[in-house]
Amino acid sequence: MRNRQTSDQLSVQAIAGTHVVLLGMNLPKSKCPGLLGFAIRRYDRTEGEAYWLSGYKTFASVVPDPAPGVQYSSRRHPIQGFTWSDFSAKPGYDYTYEVVAMRGTPAAPEESERVSVDIRTESESPSGSKHHVHFNRGAAASQEYTRRFGEKSPEEAGQAAFDWLSRGAAEAIGNFIGRAADAGWGLRVCAYEFTEERVLQALKDAHKRNADVRILYHARNDSTRTGNEEAIRKFALSRICKPRNAKGLSLSHNKVIVLTKGGKAQAVLTGSTNFSKGGIYGHSNVVHVCEDNKIAAQYLWLWDELAKNEDRRYAAPVLAERTPLPDEKSAGTWPIFSPRSDLSALEWYATQAREGKGALFMTFAFGMNDLFQDAYRDGNAKLRYSLMEKMSGPTKTPAQKKANEARIIALRKMEENKFAIGSQLQEGAFGRWLDESLTGLNANVKYLHTKYMLVDPLGKNPLVVSGSANFSDASTLSNDENMLIIRGDTRVADIYLGEFMRLYRHYAFRDWLSSQPENRQTEAKVSHLDENNLWWKRYFGTSFASRQRAYFAGK
Repeated sequence: MRNRQTSDQLSVQAIAGTHVVLLGMNLPKSKCPGLLGFAIRRYDRTEGEAYWLSGYKTFASVVPDPAPGVQYSSRRHPIQGFTWSDFSAKPGYDYTYEVVAMRGTPAAPEESERVSVDIRTESESPSGSKHHVHFNRGAAASQEYTRRFGEKSPEEAGQAAFDWLSRGAAEAIGNFIGRAADAGWGLRVCAYEFTEERVLQALKDAHKRNADVRILYHARNDSTRTGNEEAIRKFALSRICKPRNAKGLSLSHNKVIVLTKGGKAQAVLTGSTNFSKGGIYGHSNVVHVCEDNKIAAQYLWLWDELAKNEDRRYAAPVLAERTPLPDEKSAGTWPIFSPRSDLSALEWYATQAREGKGALFMTFAFGMNDLFQDAYRDGNAKLRYSLMEKMSGPTKTPAQKKANEARIIALRKMEENKFAIGSQLQEGAFGRWLDESLTGLNANVKYLHTKYMLVDPLGKNPLVVSGSANFSDASTLSNDENMLIIRGDTRVADIYLGEFMRLYRHYAFRDWLSSQPENRQTEAKVSHLDENNLWWKRYFGTSFASRQRAYFAGK
């Protein structure tokens, strides 16, 4: 949901997802001299609460040495930026955000122009909607985790930590499986990592309810197969599980559950979330449920086709023919299945990224393919954001890794691009941050595991591409994968955009700090709010910040 309001030349646009509300403010340049920043007060009309939102930065003349982990009211220490995100919103809630321009002096800020905007956050599973989107927390190494659970791992902290990290993702999977109530229902599962005990138990329970449950699991000769088969034996599911190990296949990388009734597809659960502890509670992931029986029928067909275990050479053209790329710009949803015989699907994604106007947002868990480097180098969008696990994907030599990183560094220097690489705050960072630790649930991909692309999400015809494929050659040619192409659905775009910006803001600062010399991280002085009437100037002209202000404010 989006809403934009203006009063006394101050405007604010609220963009609500499920757990995130983005605010884009705008004020004419002529009104900015003397502006200390913006104070934001949130009225929770669902629970009847009202309070000023807070941040970490302070005026040095007022609070020179902020306490570690403490936040300060924006009424006293205003936000010096034209965008802000509320990450504490709850799904299906009604809020009013009052944005107040603060003037006066740092010691005595005075309220000036103000505007209020009403917004309702999206429900995670609204009736009548075709898409239900559930993002896990995806940022275990955070100040909030440390505040809640200290230095304890999730296993040490207990179920409360897992619930916080899940943020509804585990519950969404469990609820979806639970819909297979009796013998009239069925479940078809495609799994890469198949080890999370709550998922396996839920499937076992569904089988006990006489639901028709059948499971395809990754069974190439590797450690993933070993873990899958150990879990299958532990839960005595061998009779309803079948190995997926077709010749020519690298990974059976799907994370899919199809719900059937009377043998007909009803809905499909897909996304990037492996059915493992690390997938659900560790690195960032999304569970995407599509309540469209026609789309679900395509996925049921996919399960039946993959269960044949035919050589990739024969299967690839069949999958591509069944799921052709859309050739129109009209609203709709299309599934794309891999492996395919060529790179036309990957090239199609890259073309959308390169030709889209407004803004581009993408996640890369295993490096950025050359096709997308071209989009970030020469694309039409003047705001191009990227979230990356690492600067380089897998390489065979140090020289290859260095070359890959050099190309990403060159892209990061371009005015149109803003990249954030997964990282965490190290001990003693800036002397004022709480120590952060990872969950220990993920051995390889520690931070960012999602695979999605947003092209002009705030435009009238937004494009969302989301699924299991890593925007790579291998995901297109060699792996079992699936993607959903969703065009024209502003609700879905708003949810994905809010979650992207949540993680971008989280990692951008940590990425910058990790790039500093070690002594810089521990000895640098705390960054404070500007007291010299300079902060707002970079938000005007031709800068990235200026374009960002205009885009998010709906100018």
